[in-house]
Amino acid sequence: MSFVSTLHSGKFIITAEISPPKGTDTSRMNRDADLLKGIADAVNVTDNQRAVMRMSPLAACGLIQGKGIETIMHITCRDRNRLALQSDLLGANAIGIRNVLVMSGDHPVKGDHEGAKPVYDVDSVQLLGILRKLNEGFDLSGNELAGRTDIFAGAVTNTELNEAALIKFKKKIQMGASFFQTQAVFDVKSFSGFMEKVNGIRLKNVKIIAGIIPLRSLRSAEFLNKVPGIKIPDDIVRKMKDSKNPEAQGMEIAARIIKEIRPLCDGIHIMPVGNHENTKTILEMADLL
Repeated sequence: MSFVSTLHSGKFIITAEISPPKGTDTSRMNRDADLLKGIADAVNVTDNQRAVMRMSPLAACGLIQGKGIETIMHITCRDRNRLALQSDLLGANAIGIRNVLVMSGDHPVKGDHEGAKPVYDVDSVQLLGILRKLNEGFDLSGNELAGRTDIFAGAVTNTELNEAALIKFKKKIQMGASFFQTQAVFDVKSFSGFMEKVNGIRLKNVKIIAGIIPLRSLRSAEFLNKVPGIKIPDDIVRKMKDSKNPEAQGMEIAARIIKEIRPLCDGIHIMPVGNHENTKTILEMADLL
């Protein structure tokens, strides 16, 4: 069953994130993909995540889909103008990539090439509009294509939505976002408030997939607490600090959060600190497998 069909089947969705290699050695990426086969409904492939230069997600998705695993290709506005964005989307469609996740992308100053010039020719809302036009058979300038795309579009969101962020959330839906993957959830009460807010404005077929990051150490918790859009409650930080086995503690916390948010949303998105060697166990602990 395709990711689109699964998403609209009523099944609780499981997606997971893989970063392409920083280099040509794809062995770790392939190992993670193998670990996720038969577990994840689709595998996200990041696009120069945190503005760190890596292999093209277009190429990485092609390799992973060769294993019979459906992918969700990330595409950011940071690195490409409107010509390059449309070219990559046409290329993705041509090699069988049917799902993309649209985002603005972290500023290069946060990455490993501080001198890189950001593009941001269009924003994420406009990019969703571009994709909708490609699916209708036209480019952004209105020129007819020799064959339209057939790509399913998703977007990202923080779970703390101020008025401006809520307006942008609505615009993404208007521009064709059919699913949203959220920033990592650690505070279930806060996430419940987010869901109440978006349930009042999202269409029934627009799905919310909650981000889950299994903590591996106190250091990872402290680092994530500095990331915009993520707030780790003090009791979780204390548990990581006091635990004799922080990795196991992080797995237990992730499984508990999944159980608690499962009635609230349409699925989860696993974003590990490191590789996916613990992902199957966490899903089993959360009674999802």
